[in-house]
Amino acid sequence: MKLNNLKPAEGSVKTSKRIGRGTGSGKGGTSTKGHKGGQSRSGYKTKMGFEGGQMPLQRRIPKFGFTNINRVEFKGINLDVIQKLVDDHKLSEVTFEVLYKNGLVSKNDKVKVLGRGELKSKIDFKLNAFSKSAVQIIENLGGKVEVV
Repeated sequence: MKLNNLKPAEGSVKTSKRIGRGTGSGKGGTSTKGHKGGQSRSGYKTKMGFEGGQMPLQRRIPKFGFTNINRVEFKGINLDVIQKLVDDHKLSEVTFEVLYKNGLVSKNDKVKVLGRGELKSKIDFKLNAFSKSAVQIIENLGGKVEVV
């Protein structure tokens, strides 16, 4: 086997259709585009979702639902996650900066402390929001809750 003997596999390479090379070629004249109409002309482009004049899918399907522009999205963090953080770093106060440095929240997140899990130590919190159960657990241990 030599480099000059190499050929692609049988049927893997197709010859391109040579369009518009005279009537004798069988693909001259209209160049396989039919007569007149948008698709025969240069610069033709359909709109996205165009279905040949039929009512397109995105208009056939009914609209529903509602998006509240005033909704505030919170990133929920449970007490068991905070307890693990406290155990690892020996913290007495949990703030947004602490959570951000440890990769639990992103820069623009608002944080809500949720009540899943168990908290063992007295910790002060300065965050955006708290669930009722989380506040109860924190205050029973002597910690403080401050909404920032």
